Amino acid sequence: MPFFTGFTDVPYWRLSGFYFFYFALVGALSPFFSLYLSDIGLAAYAIGLVNAVLMGTKIIAPNVWGWLCDYTGQRLRIIRIGIFLSMIFFIGLFFYDSILPLVIIVFFYSFFWNAILSQFDTVTIQYLQQQSERYGHVRLWGSVGFIFSVTALGITFDYFSIRYLIIISWVLLLLIWLNCLSLHDRTLPPQPVSHDSWLSLLQRPSVIAFFVATFLLQLSFGAYYTFFSLYLEIYHYSRTAIGLLWALGVVAEVILFLYIHRLMPKIGVGYLLFLSLLFTAIRWLIVAFFADTLWIIILAQAIHAFSFGAAHAASIELIRQFFVGNHVGQGNALYSSLTYGLGGAIGALGSGFLWEMNPQLLFIMSGVAVFFAAAIAWYFLCIKDQNISRV
Repeated sequence: MPFFTGFTDVPYWRLSGFYFFYFALVGALSPFFSLYLSDIGLAAYAIGLVNAVLMGTKIIAPNVWGWLCDYTGQRLRIIRIGIFLSMIFFIGLFFYDSILPLVIIVFFYSFFWNAILSQFDTVTIQYLQQQSERYGHVRLWGSVGFIFSVTALGITFDYFSIRYLIIISWVLLLLIWLNCLSLHDRTLPPQPVSHDSWLSLLQRPSVIAFFVATFLLQLSFGAYYTFFSLYLEIYHYSRTAIGLLWALGVVAEVILFLYIHRLMPKIGVGYLLFLSLLFTAIRWLIVAFFADTLWIIILAQAIHAFSFGAAHAASIELIRQFFVGNHVGQGNALYSSLTYGLGGAIGALGSGFLWEMNPQLLFIMSGVAVFFAAAIAWYFLCIKDQNISRV
């Protein structure tokens, strides 16, 4: 297994196990939660609202938990508490299916859930230390978990009620929590201390451009996560086919993660993010105009290797370069809140209204937004800032 060798003093399989179960849950909820909400009778605007709340808590939660983790140094303990509390609040979905209780339950569940990933990314990077380019080799098991989940559940929900989604998701939360119990915070050597203030870091043009570009990317994904499965149902794709198409995108992502440690130094991290954004813009336009042609949709899903895999790996590396030492936890938290949180929430909420107007328009607007993101990344991260390293 040549891709998984070379790790020293790293609990590779335990770190990977977290990503496997975490993204298995994402693979359960991202494609199928909107279908579940539709099945229990919610209208498109209500589905958009619930998904906006699910993503919107990322605006605040990661920053609160990121500060708490940096202040206490008890990162894994706080992650475990967050997972446990998200399990408790998720139980409410067993008992309520009307809009107001759903919004309240999803708010409290996601407030704790959305604090987890950015802080666990910090734990992983702390373990990897000088092997940070190998982050993709750990993270790829999240992609494997996602593939397993969307494939198995896509087939399952063609034969059984989609309402089983809630109990399956809760079991995955339990497995994530049990996996985290097997890990401990790493004792680190003295970390470099940034002498730049937090605000001065945020005022750098390249940092602002990075956050604007990734915000627009996740704005487009808010539409994708909320309505892509429903969009495919319009064109008479079965739930098995929908699950396999979601899985295909993540298979491509896994392949990219295997080679990203070689690709990033050759291309450069700024150029890698730019290419990822450009390909993603093309992807959404393909979905908008060619959803009735299976082989073209297969091609569009393969671009997910760049839309998520390369974009996320490049973003994690840019955060490592922008936010040194004592600022890294807050940097990861801010990335999560501004992009996955604010961007995803606005994308999900706005997509509910665009969907009512014209489902095709939803993906056209997503493509336009990411073209703007690519232009911003090209100018500020590839041309103007010569201090971004090639790793």
